Amino acid sequence: MENFAVIDLGSNSARMTITEIDDDGTYSTVKQMKEYVRLSENMGENKVLQPEAVERTLAALQEFKDVYSKMNNVRLKAVATAATRQATNQKKFLKRVETELDIKLDVLPGTMEAYYDYLGVSETLPATNAVILDTGGASSEIVLVQNSTISHLISIPLGSVNLTQEYLSADQISASSLFKVMTFVSDVYNSIWWLRNGLNLPVIGLGGSNRTMAKINRRFNNILNFEDIHGYRLSRHSVDDTFSRIVSQDLEGRKAIPGLSKDRADIIVGGLIPLTLLMRYLDSDRITFSNSGLREGILFEHLKELQLQNVHEKAAMTLNRFTTDEA
Repeated sequence: MENFAVIDLGSNSARMTITEIDDDGTYSTVKQMKEYVRLSENMGENKVLQPEAVERTLAALQEFKDVYSKMNNVRLKAVATAATRQATNQKKFLKRVETELDIKLDVLPGTMEAYYDYLGVSETLPATNAVILDTGGASSEIVLVQNSTISHLISIPLGSVNLTQEYLSADQISASSLFKVMTFVSDVYNSIWWLRNGLNLPVIGLGGSNRTMAKINRRFNNILNFEDIHGYRLSRHSVDDTFSRIVSQDLEGRKAIPGLSKDRADIIVGGLIPLTLLMRYLDSDRITFSNSGLREGILFEHLKELQLQNVHEKAAMTLNRFTTDEA
């Protein structure tokens, strides 16, 4: 039995999932943790991780370590995404994490992040032909899936935190700022030459902001277990209507919206702009939400490695038995 711990250090939050994997390959989630660290906060044009954000992140990682270090036979996979990937003081930050916490963070390239998103989605939801969108704090990953295969993937610097800090007020959203940020995001989409190949395909959404869209709608419709959004579907009309309601509120109004975490209320408009514009760009009529993404993709990759390892071990045992019999 193995406890496989995956830490995902994003730009807005740090998350950990611990999965117990039995010797026969069966598995179950035994622990999930999330902390809002805002690692990308105030990085500015020079892309420097700020001391306050670094301290919040180290504290969150220490909490994670306090949990998994008490477990038996732990294998840890810790990855960092956009904020760390973009940071000019990345090496200093990674060294502090390794020196102070004995955690080695692997900085994922954007395309690898998108690939793990695809693994997490495709193993748990029908994704024969779709466009996957993972909106994080400082980047968005887009995967075009055609005939159950990755056709194209990309990571772009559009996230809830950086779009908000660059264009939007954390309180009342003005018409001019909304126009500017939506124009910017539209221009980015227009620069992705293959994206039009996803015309009319459904979108599969993951990441905190997109999942919040699902939670708000489930609460609005009085659906029990509103946080259980995996496989939940919404029409483009519902997405647009919800986005309109969110934009019309000031910060206090957004904090009062059922299903919207108060910790995310200041960045939710920026976080939902990539989704609303992508659906419009693709003329997509619906979105399916996924609770499975990067961490689950890493888990599924690990499970396949274990399965392959078992096959090799059994083959070696069989070969050794036949060799012994011949002798």
